[in-house]
Amino acid sequence: MAQQHLDPTDPAAGPAPTGDALAGYLRAQATEFLRALRQHRETGTAAASNGTEESVDAARALRRSVRRISGSLHTFRPLLEADWSETLRPELAWLSGTLSMEHAYEARLERLLLALHRLSGAAVFPAQTVGVPAVGGRGDTGGQERGNLTVGAAKAGALLERQLTLARTRAHSTALQALGSSRFHAVADKVAVLASEVPLTPTAHATELGPLAAAAEERLTDAIAALPLVTAGHPYNAEALVHGLSPDPSPHPQDAPWHQVRLLLRLHRYARETLCGPDAPIDVRLLTAGQALDRHRDASEAAAAAASAARTPRIAPATAYALGVLHADQRHEVEAARFAFQQCWQKQVVST
Repeated sequence: MAQQHLDPTDPAAGPAPTGDALAGYLRAQATEFLRALRQHRETGTAAASNGTEESVDAARALRRSVRRISGSLHTFRPLLEADWSETLRPELAWLSGTLSMEHAYEARLERLLLALHRLSGAAVFPAQTVGVPAVGGRGDTGGQERGNLTVGAAKAGALLERQLTLARTRAHSTALQALGSSRFHAVADKVAVLASEVPLTPTAHATELGPLAAAAEERLTDAIAALPLVTAGHPYNAEALVHGLSPDPSPHPQDAPWHQVRLLLRLHRYARETLCGPDAPIDVRLLTAGQALDRHRDASEAAAAAASAARTPRIAPATAYALGVLHADQRHEVEAARFAFQQCWQKQVVST
């Protein structure tokens, strides 16, 4: 299956890519990093503090290049100097994570507020959620529950806005501090060197990339095979809701394997980019699968934020109720994303 996906390993496609192709890819990504960094600096500190469109675009471009460099160091690490690679990878992970948090909090708040607005104005809410009565049935229950949700939705939205805006502000300050730190400058210096000189091993120039890229795809397919895709085929996963509504604030145990698949799919995509070059056509199936996993991640984190807000001391019962409905709604979104991924991946397997 792996060899079928990686078209550049087909002899008909020409010479197999070797370490030279990896060096070219890393140089290109390092150049993109330096270009984005220059754009960020040109926007100025004041613009960055205000979160202008230019600074946001620059930060996004920085994250994009950092992820690809880090992913390549992971997938093709046997072809790179070990000490250099193992030193740089954790720093790239730190930088990517630091730069992504502000956008993540902003997107999470927008997602939750839109969901609250939809739920409080809808005629029917997610039915049969654990701890939340079904709404929209016979009698006056539906109207009563809609009224309760409407009362609590405004306060729930205000609470979420306070918490997530504060978190976003802190993340923004942390990112600005990171970009001005000696740690970041050390990373930038290493990437600048990478733009002109890639520290390959002596045998890398004659080593084909195909087997290492195929191994990355095999890790992905193994992780997907371990997913509970049968559970994902059902529209309602009661076990997921029971855990999310419990007082335990730990991450949802069902989500971790899906998050891992998302990371492995990203590594597989980056490996394909390295082998195929910048002009290679986009694999729509992989793109669709990645989008489903992105939605899964976003809904999972939004549900956790709603559950965390519901644990705020001394909030009104109507507010807690609205947050409970919101949490259940986002966990339903998690299940929908899993089902979408299942459908997409099964079609991909059949087509290959």
